[in-house]
Amino acid sequence: MDSTAITPKSTIRPSPTKLTPSAVDIVELSQDQSSETSDLLPNELRGMPSALSDAGDSGLSSEDVEDYGTEGAIIEGSEPESSDWEDQSLYEDMLSADMKENPSDTTGPEFCTPAECQYYKELLRTVGSRNFVDQTVSCGAITAKKLITAFGLRPPAFLEGSPDSAYFTLLGLMMQREMAKRLKLQHVNTVDDVVELISKSENIMILTGAGISTSLGIPDFRSKGSGLYSRLEGLGLSDPQEVFDIAIFKEDPSIFYSIAKDILPTTNKYSPTHAFIELIQRKGKLLRNYTQNIDNIEQLAGVIPDKLVQCHGSFATASCVKCKFQVSGEEIFDDLRAGRIAKCPKCVEAEIAKQQVGKKRKRGTSAPKSRKNKYNDDSSDEEDWSLEADVGVMKPDIIFFGEQLPDRFHRIVDHDRAKVDLLICIGTSLKVAPVSEVPAFLPANVPQIYISREPVHHIEFDVELIGDQCDDIVTELAHRCGWGDEFKHEMIPTDFEVQHSPSSTKPSQHVFSRMTKQQTMPSSSTFSFTMTM
Repeated sequence: MDSTAITPKSTIRPSPTKLTPSAVDIVELSQDQSSETSDLLPNELRGMPSALSDAGDSGLSSEDVEDYGTEGAIIEGSEPESSDWEDQSLYEDMLSADMKENPSDTTGPEFCTPAECQYYKELLRTVGSRNFVDQTVSCGAITAKKLITAFGLRPPAFLEGSPDSAYFTLLGLMMQREMAKRLKLQHVNTVDDVVELISKSENIMILTGAGISTSLGIPDFRSKGSGLYSRLEGLGLSDPQEVFDIAIFKEDPSIFYSIAKDILPTTNKYSPTHAFIELIQRKGKLLRNYTQNIDNIEQLAGVIPDKLVQCHGSFATASCVKCKFQVSGEEIFDDLRAGRIAKCPKCVEAEIAKQQVGKKRKRGTSAPKSRKNKYNDDSSDEEDWSLEADVGVMKPDIIFFGEQLPDRFHRIVDHDRAKVDLLICIGTSLKVAPVSEVPAFLPANVPQIYISREPVHHIEFDVELIGDQCDDIVTELAHRCGWGDEFKHEMIPTDFEVQHSPSSTKPSQHVFSRMTKQQTMPSSSTFSFTMTM
């Protein structure tokens, strides 16, 4: 099963060059921002404006607004307090996707047009925060409520009817967020540019998520309706992500074990996208594949361990939460499929030996031998309960919320930063830190390509290749690179065409679709090939 969502809740060990500040850093950062803002912005934008206390008319308390602003300060590149991780996730979703859910709803006079959005973003970077506010909100040229839409944020419904000053904090946060973004490389825009980059690059970093495995029938986590979280919501869980909370697992592992069969790897196949990554490796171009997936399919496809970083762990092994004894993951697969909590064999053995010694001391050496093995007898409820209470539970070595990422992630990403010459992100929404921070962590001059079903709006990629299947996109890229004879896969249809055309609003975004020759319609670009299996 792929996991772009089973990730640490708050305990992330920073590398020597940190990707995320600690919770203390966040507090200090917010204070610094408040202090710095006093030099950059008018009084109304300094910290939390007192006018927000009047927002209660719309059902929002001043305490709510204060929490809201704090969350906004840590939406990217930061590590939330453990009590706020659910709210942070919701806030990230609002910032990154809200205005794109219903594009037709963002064309009214209360929203900035695409041209205005571009203008205000460029103005902010050109004149700086203070002058930007002077030339927009302070002089009355535009309201703060409308201006936040230039940065991709729909005015929250709970602020409807509030004075314009209620939007000042959100505007300040969106300005900070925009200024922190990586700037797009203006000379990288087309599919041909992508092909040329792949052909010439020697140290390609590939960051992958659940989207590279959905063609295998493996659901992702976040897709609405079909993702695992949506399915868990249907079971009545108050928060589906609690299934993967380490504290809850230690308290009641049955919750995780009740759904484990739904995320257990069940296939011995790999997708064309996995094959594409292996082909990049075979060409000597793969610096590293950072995968958020936990299904271990990358190794099945032939990606060697040295080239692979499983950011969120995998089902390849399982460990006891008590004594850390580790076994092959397959040893607990039967328990996972049956929804049966797997006990640590080492703990069980030690506890049986301990209880047997205790029985010997209590009963003496004259006790019948047949009674000394009673501790495994199902009829002895009291003794079974004692054994259950004192042995550890086996947990697949996937990273739960509240656990640290593998040391290898922090160590290697720091090393790779100095070598990478091209980043390709495939099939990931990049919503969860610290993996979501990798693009911003890399040198700004390294080209960045994004391949997925839907675009992201919180990271500025140089080229976005969007289509229902990542497989179709990488298949075309492989053939355009001249690797068609080496790139064969049973899941690629024997005769089909891939069409793509640039987006009308974003020339560097290209939309891909698969068609049979009978369906093919004229388009800006059509790539046709026949696969011989």
